[in-house]
Amino acid sequence: MSKGRLPKREENYSEWYNELIKQSNIAEISPVRGCMILKPYGYAIWEKMKSVLDKMFKETGHENAYFPLFIPKSYFSKEASHIEGFAKECAIVTHYRLRNSINGKGVEVDPESKLEEELIVRPTSETIIWDSYRRWIQSYRDLPLLINQWANVVRWEMRTRMFLRTTEILWQEGHTAHATKEEAIEEAEKMLDVYASFIEDYMAVSVIKGIKTENEKFAGAETTYTIETLTQDKRALQACTSHFLGTNFAKAFDVKFANKEGELEYVWGTSWGSTTRFIGSLIMAHSDDKGLVLPPKLAPIEVVIVPIFSNEEEKNIVFNKANQIKSELEAKNISVKFDDRDNYRPGWKFTEYELKGVPLRITIGPRDIKNNIIELFRRDDSSKESIAIEKLNDVIPKILDEIQKNLLEKASKFKKENTREVKSYDEFKKTLKEKRGFIIAYWDGTKETELKIKEETKATIRCIPESIVDNKLGKCVYSGRPSKTKVLFAEAY
Repeated sequence: MSKGRLPKREENYSEWYNELIKQSNIAEISPVRGCMILKPYGYAIWEKMKSVLDKMFKETGHENAYFPLFIPKSYFSKEASHIEGFAKECAIVTHYRLRNSINGKGVEVDPESKLEEELIVRPTSETIIWDSYRRWIQSYRDLPLLINQWANVVRWEMRTRMFLRTTEILWQEGHTAHATKEEAIEEAEKMLDVYASFIEDYMAVSVIKGIKTENEKFAGAETTYTIETLTQDKRALQACTSHFLGTNFAKAFDVKFANKEGELEYVWGTSWGSTTRFIGSLIMAHSDDKGLVLPPKLAPIEVVIVPIFSNEEEKNIVFNKANQIKSELEAKNISVKFDDRDNYRPGWKFTEYELKGVPLRITIGPRDIKNNIIELFRRDDSSKESIAIEKLNDVIPKILDEIQKNLLEKASKFKKENTREVKSYDEFKKTLKEKRGFIIAYWDGTKETELKIKEETKATIRCIPESIVDNKLGKCVYSGRPSKTKVLFAEAY
């Protein structure tokens, strides 16, 4: 693994981000335009995320299923606002066969293999899933239907950035059907809370929950609930969303159920999703100029043991003790790597595991064993501590918990320090230019004002935050019109 010096975040945040992903060996740019290759270490992070989220989904009553990658084009025509939202991002399959080129060089599409109906490569699965629900749902006894899918989607993005916006995305998407509007809204809000718990408790990232404006909501939704986070360069990042779909897709695909009185009603729906963007959020929330900083709960390696020895006799002594420590910690469900490679020096390994963001490093040599004390290095604050060997089993789980809490506290403090309320448009523009971050201001509720602010400043309304309960009458920061709605603005990824 090449380990050059990382660019400084303050000097070039974008270059730092891209180079960190490359040097930490979590992903690389693919030969396929707009796609990335998720390398084993990066995929291990995603696997830990998937494992936790899958458990949380199942604890709330959801089941996993899988639906086709290809969706008939006609399905998208059934929900007008949905296709309008995705039309410019769709990849389309038009033929099903190749042939050798007539000139004998390479292959070409066989023109005689044109499909009768073109297929859309899944950008999201509402259409194909609601077509299935039409067959699955007949009676109130079939409801609620709570389905989740782990899959990939394709959205033909023009400007891509690894983990944040790529042509192919790994994700999960939940799709649920309910007998009443109230149950569906409750589901959409509940799943937003599930995401918020995951992001704060596992990713150690502080969140703001809220509702998207009419202009920013998901195509085909009645209401879109969102979670917004703040990156270290003080831009907003939409972490995930949950949507109340009303009866839009039920009407589009004629999904009805017989209620207890035997009357037919349209089903109420939700959808909610999260992606490998979580990894991008994780990087941008915690990492530094030395590399990744991973919260223990999602780190593929929570503890790494680096041995130091100068001869074969010392090697045997150190390896025996290191393997003993490893086994004892693994018995406590802590993921441990003992780096027993002898073709790299300890200093090289220190740099490697700092770059990879391993939360805790144990350094052990013959002198440490003789003195019954070994050194621990914390990645979150770069502190070192000497601990008696016999106390490691008790101390290390506590330190890992401290690291997890410390990362969330730092992220929460950063968000608080970079969230400001403004009264005037001049103050708004000055704050955005000089300090960036989240800006709270009154908004008159019109699309015109929202788009004007975006056009003039590049800041968008991230959400109408649920945490701001303010019925006082104020003035829109742009138009000066009376308003009771405070919203969250920011420049965003």
